[in-house]
Amino acid sequence: VDQIQVPMFVVQGENDPRVPVTEAEQVVKSLRDNGKKVWYMNALNEGHGYRKKENRDIYQQAVILFLKENL
Repeated sequence: VDQIQVPMFVVQGENDPRVPVTEAEQVVKSLRDNGKKVWYMNALNEGHGYRKKENRDIYQQAVILFLKENL
């Protein structure tokens, strides 16, 4: 975390069998506690990867906003 110098966008599915939500939230908390800029998106009805169209649409819009703000 100390070496991260760029804004981060952490994307998570609540039901992800590979990356538990608690691990993603620990990363986000650690980044924020160290003054790093981080966006966090957690789809409550997804697993590893966004498969539902409505979640993909929201994710794509969030990526555009994140890039506009941080590039």
